[in-house]
Amino acid sequence: MNDLLKLTIRELLALYSARKLSPSEYWLAVEDRVAAFEPHVQALYLYDPESARSQAAASTDRWMKGETLGLLDGIPVTLKELIATKGQPVPLGTAAVQLVPAAEDAPIAARLREDGAVIFTKTTCPDYGMLSSGLSSFHQLSRNPWDLTQNPGGSSAGASAAGAAGFGPLHIGTDIGGSVRLPAGWTGLFGFKPSQGRIPVDPYYVGRCAGPMTRTVEDAAYSMATLSRPDWRDGTSLPPNDFDWLDFDIDVKGLKIGLMLDAGIGLAVDEEVRNAVVAAAKRFEEAGAIVVPVEPVMTRVMLDGLDNFWRSRFWGDIETMPQERRALILPYIYQWAEGGTSISGVEAVRGFNQTIEMRKACGRLFTAVDAVISPTNPIVSYPAEWASPTNDPALPFEHIGFTVPWNMSEQPASSINCGFSKSGMPIGLQIVGPRYDDLMVLKLSRAFEQWTGGVTAWPEPPAA
Repeated sequence: MNDLLKLTIRELLALYSARKLSPSEYWLAVEDRVAAFEPHVQALYLYDPESARSQAAASTDRWMKGETLGLLDGIPVTLKELIATKGQPVPLGTAAVQLVPAAEDAPIAARLREDGAVIFTKTTCPDYGMLSSGLSSFHQLSRNPWDLTQNPGGSSAGASAAGAAGFGPLHIGTDIGGSVRLPAGWTGLFGFKPSQGRIPVDPYYVGRCAGPMTRTVEDAAYSMATLSRPDWRDGTSLPPNDFDWLDFDIDVKGLKIGLMLDAGIGLAVDEEVRNAVVAAAKRFEEAGAIVVPVEPVMTRVMLDGLDNFWRSRFWGDIETMPQERRALILPYIYQWAEGGTSISGVEAVRGFNQTIEMRKACGRLFTAVDAVISPTNPIVSYPAEWASPTNDPALPFEHIGFTVPWNMSEQPASSINCGFSKSGMPIGLQIVGPRYDDLMVLKLSRAFEQWTGGVTAWPEPPAA
């Protein structure tokens, strides 16, 4: 990897300011990396290097004049294609959607443009963002840079593949059940899902968040001052904050951390994953934290209720679609959605009510602990061609037991690398903090990154 691509956002901005590196020069390093790796990982949609060169040149001119727009001026960024950008279609990962240019930027895109970021591409996702996979009826199959036969996770599949492949420092995904954290865990990235409403999204929905996916904790934290500015279009958008997002000072001595090794439902935890997370817990203990085992917050009733609610909601979205367009939806997703036809309105409401039960269970747990750590993903990996870790539309959510409750409880959570399997695949540690205490999660994540040294070697494209 070009040494420039190893620089953090803070380091890049310092070099821009000192006129030792220009945004244009850095962009060309990113462009070369994309050319070398993208044919293998297939992470991008609407990639536009010409526009990126123009944006980088404009940023270079602003830096030369000392008239920068904001904190991310000249920093290349990718956006998950679910995040609208004015004048470009939002296919939602599916061949069933007609391609209509978006009328305006979504909040995230608007904030990044305001601060001068170089938005050079969108990243792929599965149909309607409904899978933890790089499989889509519209996009090419996205693959994991660590092993091209393996899945990058999802639904922020392209974002995770782009991040691990080194396509710049910052990639923005969305997360309603783990779609930032799950792929981050499977690709060795740091993925941050902040408190509900901290980063405004449009459209907003119960549990739907957006967050940065980066190679370091600091890069994610640096982006938050930009991304967390409020926007009226998100009805859950939080008030303006004056956080020092780069304040990582924390003493974990005496902090009570719950260690959750059983999700309560779904896939059993692989032994290698369990061992890596236990080793991570010992790191916290060595630093003075009090680590205590905690029971799962999820139950089968909760997960099945959520499944019923999501099926019926999704079927309601597509049932009026012409049959010829419905037929274009990924068969796995369509087969799952058809189950919504037999769910009554009462059953759908009962399913939605399980999101409240999740919130209550998470709140109860946090009366006894200050933070929670767990596996991000229960398993090490799965094939790139699979739609989910079970590859079974009758069991679509068996892998989200550790991640989904914190969406419904609105609590911040991250995934950070805590080791590698014998096969060389990354393993993710999830860190969860109290509602609205986004800084605690970033501080604990940064501390862990410093104890372990973080990921120092990233995958390279296959030899030509």
